[in-house]
Amino acid sequence: MTVDYEEKMYAAGKIPGGFIKREGRPSNDAVLCARLIDRPIRPLFPEGFRNDVQIVATVLSVDQDNPPEIAAMLGASCALTVSDIPFMGPIAGVRVGYVNGAFVINPKEEERAVSELNLTVAGSYDAVMMVEAGANELSEEIVLDAILFGHAEIRRLVEFQKNIQSACGKEKQIPAIFAVSEELEEKIRVYAEERLDAATRNEDKLGRDADIAAIKSETMEHFIVEYPEQAKEISQILYKIEKSIVRHMITHEKIRPDGRALNEVRPVSCEVGILPRTHGSGLFTRGQTQVLTVTTLGSIGDEQIIDGLGPETTKHYLHHYNFPGYSVGEARPMRSPGRREIGHGALAERALFPMIPSIEDFPYTIRLVSEILESNGSSSMGSVCGSTLSLMCAGVPIKRPVSGVAMGLVRDGDDYSILTDIQGMEDALGDMDFKVAGTAKGITAIQMDIKIAGITRDILASALAQAKEGRAFILDKMLECIDKPAEELSPYAPRVETITIDVDKIRDVIGSGGKVVRKIIDETGVDIDIHEDGNIFITSPNTEAMDRARKMIEDIVRDVEVGEIYTGRVTRFLKFGAFVELLPGKEGLCHISQLAKHRVESVENVVHIGDELQVKVIEIDEKGRINVSHKVLLS
Repeated sequence: MTVDYEEKMYAAGKIPGGFIKREGRPSNDAVLCARLIDRPIRPLFPEGFRNDVQIVATVLSVDQDNPPEIAAMLGASCALTVSDIPFMGPIAGVRVGYVNGAFVINPKEEERAVSELNLTVAGSYDAVMMVEAGANELSEEIVLDAILFGHAEIRRLVEFQKNIQSACGKEKQIPAIFAVSEELEEKIRVYAEERLDAATRNEDKLGRDADIAAIKSETMEHFIVEYPEQAKEISQILYKIEKSIVRHMITHEKIRPDGRALNEVRPVSCEVGILPRTHGSGLFTRGQTQVLTVTTLGSIGDEQIIDGLGPETTKHYLHHYNFPGYSVGEARPMRSPGRREIGHGALAERALFPMIPSIEDFPYTIRLVSEILESNGSSSMGSVCGSTLSLMCAGVPIKRPVSGVAMGLVRDGDDYSILTDIQGMEDALGDMDFKVAGTAKGITAIQMDIKIAGITRDILASALAQAKEGRAFILDKMLECIDKPAEELSPYAPRVETITIDVDKIRDVIGSGGKVVRKIIDETGVDIDIHEDGNIFITSPNTEAMDRARKMIEDIVRDVEVGEIYTGRVTRFLKFGAFVELLPGKEGLCHISQLAKHRVESVENVVHIGDELQVKVIEIDEKGRINVSHKVLLS
């Protein structure tokens, strides 16, 4: 199944940017919306259903209050429900906010701006299927109540779709379901199950994978002679046996393939500052998952401009996630980020966002890049932990450190086992991937995907409680490495200073067509960002250039006062006097009678254009014209 979410700019009354003026590849937001729709729908197709299904959600009209992705999710479910495609829905989704201590369904723009929670929850009538949220350090109890509050509204939307299905739904087709021969399955179990069970208990991932692969290969060679047309069936049976072994170990023996207890976190190690030339770096290792996160600080002008269906906005904090093939021992082409990488990067970004200082407190654009060096599950939560280490190494004054852990679920009828810090095999063969990130104070981000037809309140509550213990354990290990942000920035990081000027002076600093500000940048080599509120951010690689640029700006906005003495450059002269530049953009007239103590016949006899002349301001008339004197300074 594939889900495509198309943002049509005409839906918001906008024309696409760029030279072609036409929509191109999906934006990151569109990719995230497509994933949001995909995740609750995917588990609801019959097991063994192999037909291709494509869902296309096209945004035709949008306002700024109602999130189009929620309507798109509802539309996708409704289309599947009334179609003849076998689908165990319908499902629905809602967004939940938390404003002034109360939950709000599908909050409007002004409510979202002050909400402490941005939760999207999707589910069927009976159970929750998917959760995605960013939160401002909320407790597990509040988050759980929010999920259930949203699910109550979901039930109403599911009933709404069932009414539509009753009115115009098609009869569901009976598709060809891929099934394996019971006789062949029994033969393969007798031949390979015992050896697969032993191989699965190898605590080392590489050794375990090699042993399992060897057994599967040998079993395939053995049976393909007798069943030459059933290679796919043999492979599926081997996968089924492996899955049943792992699930039986967890649910009945309460142990995991690597020997851990159900609530045990893999060994954790942390390092910071391992890359000498970067602005900050953190290496987070948990078992056989290792993440290197690098922090780069830039000027305010490096902010990312977001030009989508909503109003144009900017982001001064970015997180990018890279998952190369070598991290899992595969040789594959290095391409641009896929949907999974975009989604994991957004999750890690959301987890740290509440802890990132404001532009006013820390006037930098912050970019984090997480490189997955090796992966055996939970690399996205490893990126969260690596980000915290890297930010503190870089000296970014985050409010509190953030850690994250991925939880798993194996369900056997009414019984279930919840796993802390799942590895790759447990993710692939289990029923749930539930990622939880937060500080010691509360949750900042969650993401839940399941492979079964929903989970209950008890499972959610148990998973959140167990995740809290896991997060605390990991956070303690991180704080042993670095417990607070570095007091000084890297010597290689740019320096930023903020100057606040009167808004009426902004045009003086910019100059006609940007002439004045460009001159400052060209002469000093700094970056200058001017905001409408009068804040000017100067970014410079060294102190000398910073001081020079600051003085030039201060001179521009400084008011000339009577009685002050200036040394300025003669810019032009007329028969009756010379004009002297007192400050950038501000000239004063030195009358010919004020050039010297003796009588001056011609201005050119005393000064020339380009000469420096010390003068004193003697008058500013009602029209703002400045008169200066050189004569009064002569002894």
